[in-house]
Amino acid sequence: MTSISHSCFVYRISHFIKRFSTFQRRFHCMITYIKGSIAELTPTEVVIEAAGVGYSIAISLNTFAALQGKESARVYVTEVIREDAHLLFGFYSKQERTLFEALTSVNGIGGQTARMVLSAFSPTELTEIIQGEQTAMLKSVKGIGPKAAARIVLDLRDKIGNLLSTGTLDVAPAAGGAIAAADKQVAEEAISALSILGFQPATVRKIVGNILKAEPGLDVQQLIKRGLKEIK
Repeated sequence: MTSISHSCFVYRISHFIKRFSTFQRRFHCMITYIKGSIAELTPTEVVIEAAGVGYSIAISLNTFAALQGKESARVYVTEVIREDAHLLFGFYSKQERTLFEALTSVNGIGGQTARMVLSAFSPTELTEIIQGEQTAMLKSVKGIGPKAAARIVLDLRDKIGNLLSTGTLDVAPAAGGAIAAADKQVAEEAISALSILGFQPATVRKIVGNILKAEPGLDVQQLIKRGLKEIK
């Protein structure tokens, strides 16, 4: 093969790969789920063996908890195709996958950041946080700053409402009901203050939520004091 024909061949192959990658990105939902035996499981990854092939799938902590102790599983997946990687993100429920895809539709929120959000909140909690515009809770997640939190709420508040109304997203209400609308701003301020003091945001969020569900109407100072007692 001459150098000219070799160059033409390489160009054609490169051109084909670029066109195929574009096709994959446009039609990336080619795999709905993978069902098989669990070969490996860590808090961030599961390897599912199906038909002799091992699929490495990135997962959230919620999915990790759901898969623990199981020998086999069906994992719903979303493919993320990049120029340098072909990634699989997996979810124990369709609800979590729906929220992942909603999060990654927000400008600046990639797959890894969306997975961090879904590790911090259950699908029910995240739905309530977005609909309640509780940006302080979103900011407690590593990698989510004030602008990103505001963008998630702005972009997804109505979208989540539509998904709920059509049944595409079907999440059970949180035990004990949601925080009253009048208490949401107080909750945000208390969560932010307690997180700054060094307490784990996920723990703070649950404690503050439980306190306000039991005793609605507390002011920020009262809520912080109650939270400190509960945490300690």
